[in-house]
Formats: sequence, C-alpha cells, structure tokens
Amino acid sequence: MKTMTRAPLWLLTALIMFPQLVETIYSPALTDIAAAFGVSHARASQTLSVYFLAFAAGVALWGWLSDALGRRPAMLLGLACYGAGSALALAAPDFETLLLARMISALGAAAGSVVVQTMLRDSYDSIRLARVFSLLGAALALSPVLGLFSGGWLAGRFGHRGVFAALLVLAFALLALAALRLPETRPIGTARPDMAPLAKRMLRDAGLWRDAMLVALFNAMLFSYYSLAPFLFERQGWTPSQFGWSGAALAAASLTGSLLNRRLLGRGWQPAQLVRAACGLAMLSSQAAWLLGDSAWILLPVTGVVVAFGIAIPNVLSQALRHYREQAGAAGALFGLSYYLLLSVMLGLAGLAQNLGLALSVCAAAALLCRAKA
Repeated sequence: MKTMTRAPLWLLTALIMFPQLVETIYSPALTDIAAAFGVSHARASQTLSVYFLAFAAGVALWGWLSDALGRRPAMLLGLACYGAGSALALAAPDFETLLLARMISALGAAAGSVVVQTMLRDSYDSIRLARVFSLLGAALALSPVLGLFSGGWLAGRFGHRGVFAALLVLAFALLALAALRLPETRPIGTARPDMAPLAKRMLRDAGLWRDAMLVALFNAMLFSYYSLAPFLFERQGWTPSQFGWSGAALAAASLTGSLLNRRLLGRGWQPAQLVRAACGLAMLSSQAAWLLGDSAWILLPVTGVVVAFGIAIPNVLSQALRHYREQAGAAGALFGLSYYLLLSVMLGLAGLAQNLGLALSVCAAAALLCRAKA
C-alpha cells in the first residue's frame, strides 16, 4: 500500500494535544461549576465520566469515518462538532444542558485522539512509531501547565463561562489550521471498514484487551487528578489560579517520563520492559499518595504517577494495533471505544469515592496485575 503526503508533525502534535489540553483547561473550573449550578462536588466531577462516555462513542465514529471518508474529513468534522458543543456550554442555562454540551464536545474532541493516531500509524512502523509517540509525549507534557494555568486564570477572572469561551476560540482556530494544512494520509487501497468481522477478531485477542485495560487504567490515574484535585486543593484554601500552577509540576513529570522513555528505547529497552517498570513506579507513587490523604503534599507522589504515564502510554499505544494495520482506522476506533468506555466507568467510580489516593492505588494495583498476566 502507498500512502499520500505525510502530515506535518507540528500540526499532528497540536491536534493530539487538543483533547488533553481542553480537559486540563476545564479542570480548574469544576469548583465554579459546582457553585454556579448548585450541584455537589461529586456531581460536578461526574461531568468527566459523562465526557469520556461520549468520547468513547466519538472514537468509534471518527475512527470508522477515517477509513470510510478519509483522515482529513474525519478530523475537520470532529473539530466542528467540538466547537458546537463549546458554544452550547457557553450558553447553558442549567446543569443538564451543560452535561449535554459536554457530551457533544467530547464526541468531537475524540477525533483529535483516534484520527491523529491513525495518521501516525499510516506513516511510521513499530519502534519508530514508539519513538514518535514518545516525542509527542514530550510535547504533551506542556498540556498540564498550559491547560491548568490558563484554565485557573480564566476561571478565577471570568468563571466557567470564560473557560468555555476560550475553548470555543481554540476549537475554531484548530479547525482553520487543519483546513489549510492537513493533508490526506489514508493509504491507497485501505480496506473499507467491515466492523463485524474485525470486532470479532479483536474480541478474541486477549493481548489487545490487556492493552486496552492498561491504557484505561493509566488515563484513569491522570484524569482522577483533574476531576478530584480541584476540590482537594479548595479545601486547603487554594484558589483556581493557585491550583492551576500545579500544572507546572505535572508538566515537568510528564516531560521527564517522555524523555526517559525515549532514552531507554534508544538504549535497547523493549516496550514490554518499559511498561512493566512504569506499572511498578505507578504502584509505589499511588501508595504514597494514599498515605498522604487529604493534603496538598499529595502533588509530590502524583508526579511519580505522571512519570509512569509518560513511560507506559507511548509503548502500549505503539504496540497495541501492530497486527491490524490493514484497517488501522476501524481497529483504532474499536480499540479506543473499549478503553474509553472502561475509563468512563473508572472515573465515575472515582468521582463517587472522592478520594484521590484511593483511586490512584486501585488503578495502579490493577495495572500491575494486568501487566503481570501478559
């Protein structure tokens, strides 16, 4: 199979940062949302669970469309959908409308995950793909500091509506950039998606299920922080702007994990070895977080979890679909659907527990067990 022009890496980086960036911008606004709509902290945190439920549906939709229509149309439609959701959130008169707006936004944002990963798999193979994912991971390290800092500043100055206005502007800026510069990378001869046989094949793939569980668990650790930490730090007397500065620590940890991963790959470490090491680090860090309890010092072990995330995720993602390259978009859609559904359930449970250390520890223990069975 021959491919079309390779997409600019800087643009793919911006697009793959998009889903994480918009969630970290949103996180500092959770306390203002709870106050403005008169809902409990637990219910406000559930907006992340609902978000990822719709995100899972979006991954399936845009992944399928990236094979059926092409990578470029799927991405443009996804960005337009996110913009529509942000506009509705900005005008939401009640919490139920806000939840609907969040679901529409999530549906669109999913394109930034599955379509970019598909475009990367169009262009790179095996270890080279792991290195590219690691490079993107280093760029993604900027997401927490950019998102939490700007979200904290916007929420402190303008409340949650200021955050949604910024997200609307960001969505349409990326839409314009993609319309101007994003090429089509779908390989010539890509099979039209026949989802039923592919789904049956993937359902029987035990290794793929372990990979989906690992991706869900590491993301649950990261996003549990974004959904629970704003309320934890509020109890410590921190403002949204002050909480936003915690993004600098997370960014440094994410960058450390990504660069360490890249260096170890260059020294001959195999992806499976790195994932096992990351699971061990996540377990130690989450236990420390649990011991610290409801303390601002919990940020220190959380950085260890983020380092583990930066090591594990590029290696799991780069290897997960290596046997499904002939239908990369559809396979990526089904794989993403599985782990985002799992993530939605995990975040829902974390939101009910309202205990960050406990949530991290349970997820890390499950990841360690999952990796041990590989």
